[in-house]
Amino acid sequence: MKKAAPSTSPEPSFASAFSHEPADKRIDILRLVGESGSISQAARQAKVSYKAAWQAIDTLTNLAGVALVERAVGGSGGGGATLTLAGQKLLAVAGVLNETRGQVLAAFKSNELLLPRALPALSNMGVRTSMRNQLPCQVDKLQVRGQMARVYLKLAGGAVLVSRITKASAELLGLQKGQEVLALCKATAVAVTAQTAAAASPGVQKLNGHAVRISRGATGDEVSLQLDGGLQLVGFAAAGSGLKTKGLVQALIDESAVVIALST
Repeated sequence: MKKAAPSTSPEPSFASAFSHEPADKRIDILRLVGESGSISQAARQAKVSYKAAWQAIDTLTNLAGVALVERAVGGSGGGGATLTLAGQKLLAVAGVLNETRGQVLAAFKSNELLLPRALPALSNMGVRTSMRNQLPCQVDKLQVRGQMARVYLKLAGGAVLVSRITKASAELLGLQKGQEVLALCKATAVAVTAQTAAAASPGVQKLNGHAVRISRGATGDEVSLQLDGGLQLVGFAAAGSGLKTKGLVQALIDESAVVIALST
């Protein structure tokens, strides 16, 4: 069975995997993969598409910083999959966190004179987002010009991603060198092409990697690629692009399409 690419991080970062949604469906999909030994079966049980199940695993792997699933692509059933030791540990931590969270909420509900209006908010503190690309990174430097700021974000493996935001936003986030953040980007804002030596257009950046999955479509091909540093990214190539799985590709991303998020 083909193993997932090893993580470049020496230690898993489970806190990142849990920080955005305590009851995240991605965790449920990971659990179902462990139970069924199949990503396609897990997708059916979770009532999501096979592609969405893959995305859930890729995102959790990015956030945790370590491989969670060993997988073999192909076959009529979509290939087999087993959880790594890290994946098993993450599920164990998820179970403990969910149980503890329930106990805390139950304790507050037993005394509704204490923060009665806060209970609904506490039950729904996690925020989900439609942005499929979520990349853990570190602020490398800030470059402020007028009312705009360019934030240089270092990814695993040393690649740099730039986010162009307003100076006010940078100040409100309290961004500073060395700070751990998340870079978010819509898949539709990522253009994927074969790797070339040509420079990108002003304000557009290139990230190199190789294609791991391609979903052909009449209006464009959805491409899941693994960056040189090991992180997963999703974008779109032109219909009939000719890109092939395992082929070298590049992701073109406008700096203004990259959003910075902080863990709470």
